[in-house]
Amino acid sequence: MAKNPPSLIEEILFGSADKKESRRISVLLKQKQIRKIAPRIYTSNLNGEPANIIKNNWFKILSHLYPNAVLSYRSAIENQITPSGHIFLSYSYTGKTVLPGLTVHLLKGPERIEGDPVFWQNLFVAQEARAFLENMQQARKKGDESKVLTKAEIEGKLETIVKVRGEQGLNNLRDKAREVSQKLNMHSEFSSLNGIISGLLNTGQIANLKSPLAIARAIGEPMDANRVELFRLLYESLADQNFPNYEVPNNAIVYKTFAFFESYFSNFIEGTRFTVDEANNIINSNTPMPSRNEDSHDILGTYRLVANNDEMAICPQTKDQLLALLRNRHRVLMQARISMKPGEFKERNNRAGNTEFVDWRLVNGTLNKGFEWYQLLKDPFAKAAYMMFVVSEVHPFDDGNGRIARVMMNAELSSKGLSKIIIPTVYREDYILALRKLTRKQAPDAYVRMLLRAYEFSSLLAQNNIGDMEAYLIRCEAFEEPSQGRLRMSMI
Repeated sequence: MAKNPPSLIEEILFGSADKKESRRISVLLKQKQIRKIAPRIYTSNLNGEPANIIKNNWFKILSHLYPNAVLSYRSAIENQITPSGHIFLSYSYTGKTVLPGLTVHLLKGPERIEGDPVFWQNLFVAQEARAFLENMQQARKKGDESKVLTKAEIEGKLETIVKVRGEQGLNNLRDKAREVSQKLNMHSEFSSLNGIISGLLNTGQIANLKSPLAIARAIGEPMDANRVELFRLLYESLADQNFPNYEVPNNAIVYKTFAFFESYFSNFIEGTRFTVDEANNIINSNTPMPSRNEDSHDILGTYRLVANNDEMAICPQTKDQLLALLRNRHRVLMQARISMKPGEFKERNNRAGNTEFVDWRLVNGTLNKGFEWYQLLKDPFAKAAYMMFVVSEVHPFDDGNGRIARVMMNAELSSKGLSKIIIPTVYREDYILALRKLTRKQAPDAYVRMLLRAYEFSSLLAQNNIGDMEAYLIRCEAFEEPSQGRLRMSMI
């Protein structure tokens, strides 16, 4: 197999009427430093598939073959070829050119107008307002071969503009589209676009909208579409499975002992760290350590929730109950951290590392949409796993989200007389990595396996007092840092 020459020859070259350039191309062909992959198109990449080479250089090819063309319609919004290799240009005539991996659709239409920026050298792109107007036109073909996006896709793009730029940003786009429509005689297109924007801003008819996301925005419940898709994937992975039910004895002493370590580990994983004796003194005396007032209240708040059998028997039956439960439990948990606004959803965005959680303006709508799939689940463990991920992924509060997520998870199990779940220190990395894998790689199986293992281990914690349970946990290496121990689940 020939190797690519170690030269500075550009990957894409074009046939030329210029004699000097034409001779250069001929010499390179004879020396087998380039090859022809399409009419008047050559490459120095001797091994790659022609379709891949053309896809990687489509903008250079269009700029050369169709100078002063305007990237238009869906292509001006997506700024790329479609998955099956189609691109749409406004040009001086209508035609179609088929190249390996790329079909160029030339559509007779307006040339570049003021405001249409350069895309690449001699290739321009329709400005945003023009692109949205063009996408209001009708098209005979569907899918990737359609020059326009679907109405639902357009609504999704406009909804994103509201999310990023606010309502004023969408109004600015409408004003610019009105101006451009006068220049290009696109009055009916502007009327259609204006109807969608008015619906999104709740100043027109919601009936004009097709996208569930846009409808949710219009009725005051915008949602995070990417998170909703994650919730659907998790639901589907849980819905058709049978999970174990680890029942626990109806023993109030064991329940409170478990609740102590449930509170202890749930706070430890978030960085609120006490010794077992310190935490026990705080809870038994109901008195915070003077030097660590807020941290002590975090332990107390969590314990008051998870040690209360009546509280942990409450599971949401409606969307409104879900939001109320979250707020009420957060108020108890974070009562000493006034700066964290106990019981109030966040009013600014939050993140952990590279993970950006749900935009604060989308919290209600995303939780409400997630609740719909929660209602469809029947198995207690499935409901617990699903609820915990939804709350964790939305991150509805400024602080305390992980603890509230685990409280909501364990209420699903406790309400059915089943073992609650703790995440011991030694298992922290497994827990975090499984959550991250579901968030970033859309892989729910690892998350479910992780929780099932923690569920099985937690079901073995049935000791009557803190000393005995602590001794058992020590033998299981539960207090070890992840790098120093491993969770032992066998009976000791």
